[in-house]
Amino acid sequence: PRRRERAIVSYLTPQEADALVAAPDRATWHGRRDQALLLLGLQTGLRVSELTSLLRQDIHLGTGPHVRCHGKGRKDRATPLTAQTVKVMRTWLAELGPDPAGPLFPTQPGGRLSRDAVERLVAKHAATAAEACPSIGDKHVTPHTMRHSAAMALLKNGVDTSVIALWLGHEGTETTQIYLHADMSIKEKALDRVHQPG
Repeated sequence: PRRRERAIVSYLTPQEADALVAAPDRATWHGRRDQALLLLGLQTGLRVSELTSLLRQDIHLGTGPHVRCHGKGRKDRATPLTAQTVKVMRTWLAELGPDPAGPLFPTQPGGRLSRDAVERLVAKHAATAAEACPSIGDKHVTPHTMRHSAAMALLKNGVDTSVIALWLGHEGTETTQIYLHADMSIKEKALDRVHQPG
């Protein structure tokens, strides 16, 4: 097979991720929906197709809070949720109708968000976030950037790449190696351990 060049992945720092989640206007229905979607995407690292296909019954906020998704390769997986995500999702679910088979992140008329709609809302809120956190303006922020950000957050907190592969629903750990290449702090720690000539 032909080898192709791989760019170093783009991801958000914790400060940039916080600015992105804070960007939607929570005084509006769309803003509250968008904040819930952005936070869930950044925390779980779900693919955009997995986010848009989530139903209300896929999120469990009781003991052992988690979200279930049917991912790539027809694989089901469950991803645990943080206390902050649970709080935001509980508030969002209270706004939705009682139908458990309805979309978790619907359009105003009640349909399912499209991939393009999610890409547009992420770009819109990234532009707003850049006013509070200018470094976001230097990055092309997409739904996949949120996935990369979740992986990098796990990696920087010492989570093994095999666990990150499971978390993201990767087939094997080879795909997860891209995050090792993107993390300069891992390389800097390695450099600190090496005796420098001269």
